[in-house]
Amino acid sequence: MPIVAQSTETTDWVSRFADEVIEESERRAPGKPVVVASGLSPSGPIHLGNLREVMTPHLVADEIRRRGHEVRHLISWDDYDRYRKVPNGVPGVDASWAEHIGRPLTSVPAPAGSAYPNWAEHFRAAMVEALAEMGVEFDGISQTEQYTSGVYREQVLHAMKHRGDIDAILDQYRTKKAPAKKQGQKPVDEAELEAAEGSGAAAEDDGTGSAGYFPYKPYCGGCGKDLTTVTAYDDDTTELTYSCTECAFAETVRLSEFNRGKLVWKVDWPMRWAYEGVVFEPSGVDHSSPGSSFQVGGQIVGSVFGGKQPIGPMYAFVGISGMAKMSSSKGGVPTPGDALKIMEPQLLRWLYARRRPNQSFKIAFDQEIQRLYDEWDKLGAKVAGGTSPAAGSGSGSALPGDVAAYARAIGTAAGELAKTPRPMAYRTLASVADITAGAEDQTLRILSELDPSDPITSLDEVRPRLDKAEAWINTQVPADQRTVVREEADAELLKSLDDQGRASLRLLLDGLDTHWSLDGLTHLVYGVPKVQAGFSADATPKELPAEIKVAQRTFFALLYHLLVGRDTGPRLPTLLLAVGQERVRKLLGQ
Repeated sequence: MPIVAQSTETTDWVSRFADEVIEESERRAPGKPVVVASGLSPSGPIHLGNLREVMTPHLVADEIRRRGHEVRHLISWDDYDRYRKVPNGVPGVDASWAEHIGRPLTSVPAPAGSAYPNWAEHFRAAMVEALAEMGVEFDGISQTEQYTSGVYREQVLHAMKHRGDIDAILDQYRTKKAPAKKQGQKPVDEAELEAAEGSGAAAEDDGTGSAGYFPYKPYCGGCGKDLTTVTAYDDDTTELTYSCTECAFAETVRLSEFNRGKLVWKVDWPMRWAYEGVVFEPSGVDHSSPGSSFQVGGQIVGSVFGGKQPIGPMYAFVGISGMAKMSSSKGGVPTPGDALKIMEPQLLRWLYARRRPNQSFKIAFDQEIQRLYDEWDKLGAKVAGGTSPAAGSGSGSALPGDVAAYARAIGTAAGELAKTPRPMAYRTLASVADITAGAEDQTLRILSELDPSDPITSLDEVRPRLDKAEAWINTQVPADQRTVVREEADAELLKSLDDQGRASLRLLLDGLDTHWSLDGLTHLVYGVPKVQAGFSADATPKELPAEIKVAQRTFFALLYHLLVGRDTGPRLPTLLLAVGQERVRKLLGQ
């Protein structure tokens, strides 16, 4: 049976949520497609923390599809939000972009050199590309298009008519202090930084002007910014008067015909829940604290818009493990596109699938990525019921939850994602890429010698994993940690060796011909210290005294110094294959 099979039982957090969502959808809208939702603001690079906003409902939606139900995953692009600030370190952007603060994101120029017409589309495009590579199916909704085409006109007029009811709900929280930020908690989301009720203007503006509270914010007809104050509104005629604090422009418009503005955030979000019939939508910790938009929206959606609040978890922080300085200089944390340069989409999907939404986790950009890949390959071998060179022993059986997470990672209800035909260990590919500096002929030579009984004949067999490992070496490993093989033998070190040191090198050199493969060289380099101590090269750790480990470390350090001039480096078997037999013999003094 294929791994990407239709789910039949509850085995993990995804299937448990799918059970709830299907049941709730049948209660709310029997016979209609299940609606799950995400919301993303293209106010700058959309980072890996934001990806959890998409992956949580995506995984649930995919499980529902596997069960044969029709489901829509909506992604609301909040591109009609105000441009709040100029982000640091974005290429093609300088301080002059500050003049656009207060305008809709779709009215702000894209970074210099961009192929896209505005700021929002520039950053949205990168996310759309990453989601396509990850197999995420969704229906995108531009809030600029929704508002400026009048789609929400009835909802806007309804909210203005019931502004007193909305004001009363919001007033319950106006005097409450925000909870203290806990150590390690992520910064408050930009949506929560809108004015007290999400007015989208300056922080002191809570949407209450001299004429009272209004849950609607016009963009100025003069300067295009939202630094406006509504001063009058007539429910019967829908005439609305506003003035701009930026350019002193003022006008009276008929809201039943006016499309240049939007509801404030804490009203806009519940309005969309009701309008789209959203059953499931997760929210970050920033949206879920007392008095925040999710809690307030839960009251507004029912009492004002006659809808229901979605069910869905609060999702926790996603951290980053060890970014190189060249990456962090971009400002903020890396994007899904950055992660997909160094890891296959299956691994990135797995990181989100295997942890419950309320569990935080880290995405590795440092050496930890090699351990994660080892873990991933071992799980794949267990799921397949066998072993592989990349996965090690693969002994034991995988737990049902791990099997489910693996199935969700390698594909969707539509089928499996494209994969590397021969997924060699990531750490091996990274070591080879490090040593060869991307030279394809040398890379193919080394990889073809790893397993002489079944040699690699084309680099396409190990792509795209090879390309990801090479990108990791080139972008995330500092130059002073790269491997540079010595050009000439270290004559002084060779001359200084004692009898035991010279004997260890002889044993290694004598065994190169008959052990020239990854497994053979592994057996050889670990076996030399055993043989020197009077044991069999096949002796297991349980049969050996602790001193053997010390002798092995000493021997390994000697080889590293003679080959690369350092105490450590790539795994020795891989390094020896990469250097090549002739050069190894030269550097070891033969």
